Amino acid sequence: MRILRVLPLAIRMVALALLGVFATAALTALLARWLPPWQAAAVAALVAGTAMGLVVWRTFVPLRALFRALAGTVAGYRDGDFSFGITWDRYGDLIELVDAHNELGQTLRDQRLSLVQRELLLDTMVQNTPVAMLLLDPSQRVVLGNLAARKMLGDGRRLEGHSLDELLQAAPPAVGEAFARGGDGMFTVGDEDREDIYHLARRMFRLNGRLHELVLLRQMTAELRRQEVQTWKKVIRVISHELNNSLAPIASLAHSGAELLRRGQYEKLPIALSTIEERARHLEGFLRDYARFAKLPAPRGEPMRLPPFVEKLRTQVDFAVDGTIPDEVVRFDPGQLEQALLNLLKNAHESGTAAGTVSLAVRRIADGWRIDVLDRGSGMNEAVLANALLPFYSTKRSGTGLGLALAREIAEAHGGRIALLNRDGGGLCVSIVLPAQTGP
Repeated sequence: MRILRVLPLAIRMVALALLGVFATAALTALLARWLPPWQAAAVAALVAGTAMGLVVWRTFVPLRALFRALAGTVAGYRDGDFSFGITWDRYGDLIELVDAHNELGQTLRDQRLSLVQRELLLDTMVQNTPVAMLLLDPSQRVVLGNLAARKMLGDGRRLEGHSLDELLQAAPPAVGEAFARGGDGMFTVGDEDREDIYHLARRMFRLNGRLHELVLLRQMTAELRRQEVQTWKKVIRVISHELNNSLAPIASLAHSGAELLRRGQYEKLPIALSTIEERARHLEGFLRDYARFAKLPAPRGEPMRLPPFVEKLRTQVDFAVDGTIPDEVVRFDPGQLEQALLNLLKNAHESGTAAGTVSLAVRRIADGWRIDVLDRGSGMNEAVLANALLPFYSTKRSGTGLGLALAREIAEAHGGRIALLNRDGGGLCVSIVLPAQTGP
């Protein structure tokens, strides 16, 4: 019986049709003894057809129930309910269908469970991260705000549904100003006695076909304080080292000069005094460089023709001109840009490059001007490239680490930027990019 129940439905239907044909033929032959042939065939077909119809009806009654169950489970899957299962033990081909359907349901249940666990993990991470996070819809209303965002912008209340403008009105003015500037940036909240420094990051992305914005407010106070302490320690070490290197020989030479005077050996005094003067001037220049870096004023833009400006540079340091200098007027602070380029050209000459291979190029680019200082020295490895623009970082034993840092400060004060790139064939290219109109 089990074998008959699991036979494929098509085989059962074919067997039923063949049985009906044979039954009709046999019944026709039997009835032909008493009835005319056509009447015997009609009666036999009616009887056999009725019997076959009842069998087919009984066969398809459970099939209709199975189809309704399948439709119900598919509707449940569509609604996110994967708890349904179907049991079926008739017809081999339909058993395979039901088994495949149950396997699909089990797979969906496993995926839903994994997804729920991931969502719980992600929600736990988002809610407990110290970074304030806001997810804004296209109308700038909060879709999601974590605990840090609630504490910072809502006094602990839920933020979902509130507009960003509403939250910014109740927030400290510095927060609203940071948002008004647009893009990423840093701002300070509080007064001198207690201030917190935040970094604002804003990113746009599409969610369900709609443009959303992710806002991240990260408190940087402790991290910047640690960095500030490390920077001060490094500054103190550098200044202390430089002062010791100059004051120690000055003290020694002063003592030697006193001894020479006591002994009456006046002929050696000029050498000692000259060395003292040299070390004192070196120390003066060192402190002047630090003061210049610390007190860099805002640039005072002036319209300047590029060719005379470059020629004035060539009177102070030797370099070749790569290409032609565009005869155009550019607005910048001539004193500051001159200082930046002199530092870069001096570094190029000290890079180990051959004589006559330091050059300067000025080119017009899409968003402004690009000034390249090129050499054929040893270039920089990745570690040096990553740190070269940081203040007080230097690979030279007597270097202050301020030349490139000062050039960077000047470029950024003009609204531009500076970049370093190793050249093919050896050497370094330092580029200052300035916007088309720089300075106030």
